[in-house]
Amino acid sequence: MPHHSTPLDLAFHALSDPTRRAVVSRLALGEVPVSVLAEPFDMALPSFAQHLKVLEDCGLITSEKRGRSRWCRLVQARFDEAADWMAAERLRWTQRLHQLEVYLDTAQEDAEAHDKSV
Repeated sequence: MPHHSTPLDLAFHALSDPTRRAVVSRLALGEVPVSVLAEPFDMALPSFAQHLKVLEDCGLITSEKRGRSRWCRLVQARFDEAADWMAAERLRWTQRLHQLEVYLDTAQEDAEAHDKSV
C-alpha cells in the first residue's frame, strides 16, 4: 500500500501530540504572538517552533510577522474538513449499528418463535 499523506492525515498527525493540541486550544481563544504561546511549555524556543511548523505545514494554523513578533492564528477550514470527516464516519457507524440491532432483534424473534413451536 503506497504511503500518501493527505491534508487530513497531516492534520490528525499534528493533533496527535499533546503540546500541539494545547497550542490549538490556546489559539481557539484568539491569535497571539509565539512568545505568548511558548510561555506555558518547558522547552527551548527552537523545539517549540518545530511544533508550530508541524501545525502550520498541515494548515491548522498560520503565522505572520508583525514588527519583531510572529503572530499565530487558527485556520478554520482545516478543522472543518476534520469535523466533516468525523461526522461522516459517525453517521456510517450509527447506520451499521442500527443494522446490527435490527438483525439481532430479528434473530431473537426467530429464536423465540422457534422455541414456542417446539
